[in-house]
Amino acid sequence: MSQTDQKKKLDITLSIEVYDRPSELAPEYASLLKAAKKITHQAYAPYSNFLVGAAILLDDGTVVTGSNQENAAYPSGICAERTAIYYTGAQYPNRTIKAIAVAAQRGDEVFLPAAPCGACRQAMLEYEEKQPHNIQLILQGQEENVYVVSSVADLLPLKFGKKNLNSGE
Repeated sequence: MSQTDQKKKLDITLSIEVYDRPSELAPEYASLLKAAKKITHQAYAPYSNFLVGAAILLDDGTVVTGSNQENAAYPSGICAERTAIYYTGAQYPNRTIKAIAVAAQRGDEVFLPAAPCGACRQAMLEYEEKQPHNIQLILQGQEENVYVVSSVADLLPLKFGKKNLNSGE
C-alpha cells in the first residue's frame, strides 16, 4: 500500500466528570439541577409521557428554565433545552450562559439519564460559539449520578457552525 492509500485515524476523547450525587456539585450547579428537575413538572408531554426540564445559569446569577412542549402535529413541539435557550436569547441577549442543567423522567418515576438530542446540541452550540466562554452541561444520570461536560462542543466533535458558512473565516 502506498503512502497516498493510507488512511488517517482521528481519535476523539470525551472527558465527563461523574458525581455520585447532586450534593457533590458546586452549590450553584446543584441548585441549577434542582431547578431543572422542578420544571419537568411543567412539561406538556401527553404523547411520550417523557418529561424534560432544562435550567440555564447566566453570568449574573439569573436562572432561566424551560420544559418540553409536545404537539399532536409532530414535529411542532420543542425540547426543554431549546425552549430555555431560545427564551434566554430573546430575553437576555447580552448575557453569557455559564451552564445548562437537564433532567428527565417518565411520568412520576425517578429521574432518568438523558442527554440532549442532536437538534438541542446544535442549538446550544450556536449559543456557545457566540459567547467568550464554554457552556457547561450538567446532566442527571442514573440513580443520583450527575454528569458534567465542560463544553457543548464536546458533544459535537465534528461540529457544524458559523465557520462552515462564512467564506471569509
